[in-house]
Amino acid sequence: MAAHQKNVNIADINYAGPDGEALPLDIMGLFFFAYRDFTGDADALLDRQNFGRAHHRVLYFVNLRPGMPVADLLDILKITKQSLARVLRQLIDHGYIEQRTGHSDRRQRLLYATDKGRQFFSTLSTTQASRINSAIDSLPPESRKIIARFLIGMVDPADKTTLDRLNLTSSA
Repeated sequence: MAAHQKNVNIADINYAGPDGEALPLDIMGLFFFAYRDFTGDADALLDRQNFGRAHHRVLYFVNLRPGMPVADLLDILKITKQSLARVLRQLIDHGYIEQRTGHSDRRQRLLYATDKGRQFFSTLSTTQASRINSAIDSLPPESRKIIARFLIGMVDPADKTTLDRLNLTSSA
């Protein structure tokens, strides 16, 4: 009977993709834990309002770009009109977002955070910013730019113009 080999760490496991290239399982695992903890703080606050991550994403982009058209938000979030309509309705009904008619195109719906929406977004962002800043502060000074370039490199090339338009590439 052959002895059963016990894997003691990730280095003992040889995983490869279809092209034979080694998979970055360590980075993938770290991404999982970082994302879990990054979103966990906000999830708890959102849950108290009976909101989820979709609500957070809408609040994020509407606060980032006041007056954003609904069409742009659909393009960024890559969700259906029906899904966005449900989330927007809840945010509007609870007083976090207001919708206005476009100035030049009356069919256009522009989104703005209310004072309540800006305050809630600030609370959500403060916990996440604290986690990011704490991690970056422990690294060499040039690390912020390297991290930004790494994250930009993970974004689908078709969305890079959107990153530029949202001014998310200025730190890279």
